[in-house]
Amino acid sequence: MALIRFKDAQKMTEKDRAEKLKDLKFELVKAGVTANRTNAKTKEIKRAISRLLTINNSGKEALKTK
Repeated sequence: MALIRFKDAQKMTEKDRAEKLKDLKFELVKAGVTANRTNAKTKEIKRAISRLLTINNSGKEALKTK
């Protein structure tokens, strides 16, 4: 599991981000995350997912305002 930085995620194409998001979600399910149990790995996966979603949503917001 590689660390995803915000700048690296911004450089990705939308197709690459969607594929990475799919992989991260699968990895999160594979880790067997429950509401009561989190560790450093699951925390970092959740952060990476949120970074990708933030970038995807910010791009859509910019298109709506134009």
